[in-house]
Amino acid sequence: MSATDNKPESSLEKPGVVSSRRSVLLGAGMLAAAAGVGFSWWRARSVQSAQGELPVDGFWDLQWDAAQGAPLRLQAFRGRPLLINFWATWCPPCVEELPLINEFFTNNRANGWQVLGLAVDKPSAVQAFLQKMPLAFPVGMAGLTGTELAGALGNPSGSLPFSVVLGAQGTILQRKLGRLRREDLANWAQLK
Repeated sequence: MSATDNKPESSLEKPGVVSSRRSVLLGAGMLAAAAGVGFSWWRARSVQSAQGELPVDGFWDLQWDAAQGAPLRLQAFRGRPLLINFWATWCPPCVEELPLINEFFTNNRANGWQVLGLAVDKPSAVQAFLQKMPLAFPVGMAGLTGTELAGALGNPSGSLPFSVVLGAQGTILQRKLGRLRREDLANWAQLK
C-alpha cells in the first residue's frame, strides 16, 4: 500500500463532484447572462416606447442658475429643437464630448437648434472648467436635482453623460446614455 492510498479522498477530487459544480456554475452564468439580456431588451423597449412623449409634468417650469449666475429658465427653450446634455467636470466621457456638442450647436443654431448643458456638479468646479473650456451654449447649474431630472427623462441609473433630444413640439425624440459620437449628432441634426 502506498502513501497515497492511505489519504482520504477529497470530495473536490471526485470527478462527479467537479463536473457537477462546473455544471452548476455554468448554469448560473448562463442564467445571469440571459437575465442581463432580458433586462437590456426590456429597458431599451421601455425607453423606445417613451419616445415621442412629453417630458415630465412641470418640465417647462424648471429653472437653474446659469454659469454666469443669471436665472436660466427652461421655458425660454420651448418651441424649437433642443439637445439637453447632463454632464460633470469629473466625468471624462462628459468632458470628451463637450467640444462635439459645442460644434453641433455652432453649426446648427442657424437651423433653430438649441443646446442646454446641465451640470451635475459643484458651481465652483463648473465655473473653473468653463474658464479653461468656454462653451457657446448655456450651462445650468443643476447639481443633484439634475440627476433626478435625468432619471425622470429616462436615465434611472443617473449615469453620465446623458443626452435627451426634444423636438420643436416639446416631445422626446432621442435619448442616449454614454458619450455622444459625431454620428449621433449628425443624425440628430436631421430631426426637428
